[in-house]
Amino acid sequence: MSFNSKKQLAQFLAEDIGKGDITSALLEKKKISVKIISREKAIIAGTIYAKEIFALKGCKARIITKDGSKIIPNQILMKITGNADKILTCERTALNIITRMSGIATQTNELVKKLPNKTKLYATRKTAPGLRYFDKEAVEIGGGKKHRLRLDEMVMIKDNHIAVEHSLLSLIKKTKKRHKKFEVEVENTNDAVLAASEGATIIMLDNFSPAQIKKTITVLKNKKLRNNVLLEASGGINSKNISKYGKTGVDIISIGSITNAVKGIDISLEI
Repeated sequence: MSFNSKKQLAQFLAEDIGKGDITSALLEKKKISVKIISREKAIIAGTIYAKEIFALKGCKARIITKDGSKIIPNQILMKITGNADKILTCERTALNIITRMSGIATQTNELVKKLPNKTKLYATRKTAPGLRYFDKEAVEIGGGKKHRLRLDEMVMIKDNHIAVEHSLLSLIKKTKKRHKKFEVEVENTNDAVLAASEGATIIMLDNFSPAQIKKTITVLKNKKLRNNVLLEASGGINSKNISKYGKTGVDIISIGSITNAVKGIDISLEI
């Protein structure tokens, strides 16, 4: 667990508590034992962060079911002991983390199973502000890849960058003077060929149909450029058509909905 993630968890808890948990303060001071259980089938994620949240208030949490495990309804995920008021103060923040991360991990895992082994599913930067670290961790727990966590990790030349520069070639040449690795988003086969011939590390085929992707791959192969670059498909890809995209021969498929359209998993805390 990184230093920043611990700091963020403390901020999440502080946000929920405000000036104090005035309801739990009414309870008599006594120690209790509780358990966190699942209410549906899923891939569990976020227990290590929930454990840290309880620890912030002096509660002892024991993980029963590790992150990445398949879970069924009524399965015990964690057991926690501590002062009743402290546990209940932490309850919602801890459950929110597990619920969201498990939803992301589950959705990711369902999509990964529809892809051939050579094609990897990547997250995007379409995450909730403040939750990117946890969202991307959940994607990885579900069998996906993180892609860029921040803007400083790798150059990605997108359509709006090109619109400002007025020239894809000019922007690529500027990039090559400062960076060895870079990604280029393209909207047609000609630009894909240009990016590949100029040494792009990854080419994102934005909103290409499976047929357009296959055509572009054929052109790159004919020009002996295919083996020099990773190809990423993005835009309009979902659970219904991901298998078709996986069969095109692309190396990467990126889907924003796994982190920006999250369906949380039903998780409960019981005394």
